[in-house]
Amino acid sequence: MASMAVCYSIATLSSTKPLLSHKNTTSIANLKSHERTLQSSLVGTKIAISKTTRPLSSRRLGTSSSEITCSASASPLPSALLFDCDGVLVDTEKDGHRISFNDTFKEKELGVTWDVDLYGELLKIGGGKERMTAYFNKTGWPENAPKSEEERKAFIASLHKRKTELFMALIEKKLLPLRPGVAKLIDQALAEGVKVAVCSTSNEKAVSAIVTFLLGPERAEKIKIFAGDVVPRKKPDPAIYVLAANTLGVDPSSCVVIEDSGIGLAAAKAAGMKCIVTKSGYTANEDFLNADAVFDFIGDPPEERFDLAFCRSLLKQYVS
Repeated sequence: MASMAVCYSIATLSSTKPLLSHKNTTSIANLKSHERTLQSSLVGTKIAISKTTRPLSSRRLGTSSSEITCSASASPLPSALLFDCDGVLVDTEKDGHRISFNDTFKEKELGVTWDVDLYGELLKIGGGKERMTAYFNKTGWPENAPKSEEERKAFIASLHKRKTELFMALIEKKLLPLRPGVAKLIDQALAEGVKVAVCSTSNEKAVSAIVTFLLGPERAEKIKIFAGDVVPRKKPDPAIYVLAANTLGVDPSSCVVIEDSGIGLAAAKAAGMKCIVTKSGYTANEDFLNADAVFDFIGDPPEERFDLAFCRSLLKQYVS
């Protein structure tokens, strides 16, 4: 980060020489107006790009692990910002979904409790119904669970329905707050005509409740939701992001995804999209090597980590 800050400080000292030798690159002076935004936005950034053999004299901006060059023409706005829900909009997993699963298991007298560490492992499986099925297949099905495969599918569906009802009650009471900067970034996108959607493996009703009750109905009516069983294969499969791009009528390469997990990152990159990771409670130590940027959170001023301008910059980076 130190080298990045130095580069942008130097950028304000020279206004006549181009930053790069490439004929389409911008002058350093043109970076000045964006200096403060870029410096604050790039805090915590981890950008994965390919190796280069060019000498340092080519005047690229760089960090200890990556290098970026800047385009002369203004970067296009993203066609769409696509947000994951749990862990991105709200840090729901530990004190939201996990509690609701356990309350459901208790109501149904299943003799099952998912502690914090166990639930963290189970989160590697996308989807609540899939999570329960995998757990019972491994540890054994409760004595009062059905025996046939078809009956077990219906049993799991009924458990998940009740869990969703309990979770939605938490959301409606606003017991779980939005993560910092979420509303700000969505407002910036909507103000610029950028399409906004939420793409989640969670139940559609639960996601809709989060969007409606925590973001408010005025924002909610402008946000498209893709969730639950809307696709046959869940993250890390890219199906939900491919569906979102097709439905919104946008090119996947013009989309920026905000995710918090390794499986979400894998889905976004497989769909051909840029992906920013905002770490959540359960995902802080996951490997995000392939992310275009990694932050602890989006953030509101004065602790803002990135904004729409930073999302825009990702679409026009020349990598070497």
